[in-house]
Amino acid sequence: MTATLEAPQTHEPEAIVETPKSWKMPILLGAVGLVSFLLLVLDTPGGTVTRFVLSRKNDAIQIPVWHAPSQLFVILATLLMLALAGLSAWAVANRRTLGVWLPIVYGVALVFAILVWAGAGKSSTSIQVTGLLIGAVVLATPLVFGALAGVVCERSGIVNIAIEGQLLSGAFMAALVGSIAATATGSSTAGAYIGLIAAPVAGAFLGLLLALFSVRYWVDQIVVGVVLNVLAVGLTNFFYGTMMKENADLNQRIGLPDLPIPLLSDIPVIGPVFFDQNLLVYAMYALVIVLNIMLFKSRWGLRVRSVGEHPKAADTVGIKVNRTRVRNTVLGGAIAGLGGAFFTVASGLAFNKEMTGGKGYIALAAMILGRWSPKGALAAALFFGFADSLREQFGIIGTSIPSQFLAMLPYLATIFAVAGLVGHVRPPAAENQPYKK
Repeated sequence: MTATLEAPQTHEPEAIVETPKSWKMPILLGAVGLVSFLLLVLDTPGGTVTRFVLSRKNDAIQIPVWHAPSQLFVILATLLMLALAGLSAWAVANRRTLGVWLPIVYGVALVFAILVWAGAGKSSTSIQVTGLLIGAVVLATPLVFGALAGVVCERSGIVNIAIEGQLLSGAFMAALVGSIAATATGSSTAGAYIGLIAAPVAGAFLGLLLALFSVRYWVDQIVVGVVLNVLAVGLTNFFYGTMMKENADLNQRIGLPDLPIPLLSDIPVIGPVFFDQNLLVYAMYALVIVLNIMLFKSRWGLRVRSVGEHPKAADTVGIKVNRTRVRNTVLGGAIAGLGGAFFTVASGLAFNKEMTGGKGYIALAAMILGRWSPKGALAAALFFGFADSLREQFGIIGTSIPSQFLAMLPYLATIFAVAGLVGHVRPPAAENQPYKK
């Protein structure tokens, strides 16, 4: 009798596949810090101060003006930026994750350095901090509505490039209907509110056209979106030239009044920024909260996301894929149209040709930077709105930066954010793919 010994089974350790290190962020942060040293530190004169005004004259609580030694604070802010760039490089080398706080602190330091440099030695002007932040919230409002429109559409699988046209058509309809209502009622405030109701109708109509060609005729959604943008520009220019220019009553300067919230609006700095705004801004807050809950915590949101990720699987469990896409595209168009009212009735301005100025495309960037979530879109839009407000603040201060460069600032911020900060993101898997049974 012979015994057979079986060789013990050995388990080879699984190979650990490491992702390649990305040095994009440290290089970008280091380069900007170096530019800050060369342009801001060396150009800031010694012995000067920068005046920061935190309160407005009519605020309930007054905060004293802060005088910051210009050169010292620019040097400190630049050193902090370079230190954060080095920390980012250390994290990449050791495969550590530092979180979102690093770009936020870096951005605050950069903006602070620029503001101190811009206001150095200017005794006649000062940095209006509250006004700067109010401008950021107000200028971000149409971007938030546009980005939310993109989120609602793309989560269901429809690419909405037509946001620019929907904003423009909403601005036109709000001005036209609001002006007619103001004349009929004799109240510009009533006209502004009626215009606010009319604006989503125009956006929803363009959304319906986008859904019709994308879902019914399977046309490429990006091509349809571009065509709708051109169509909106052509139609609004035509009606502006033939109706509004000859009849001023159809294009009046009517505006929404501010609605300060008692007690909250009296909080220094934060109160005027967030709680002393008009109805459209409050509607923006509510819409972000509602959509964030509905998309990620409700049955409706689960159905929408399943249609955008795997429409065939959604269809097998009884979800009407194309019907869901049509409804979401119309809803997204209405949201963008409501945001378009910002340019006319919410700002107290009359309609003008192509007055949205490409904000719809920045809203698309905010949607991507926000990773297709409402709260992310809000944060990204506030970033772009702050860049736009910074441009206006520089114009008031009278910096040596050429006005043409200042006009480019929001768009440069968009490129910087999308190319340098967004990193790798994954859109809904089935977007721009028509569903055919």
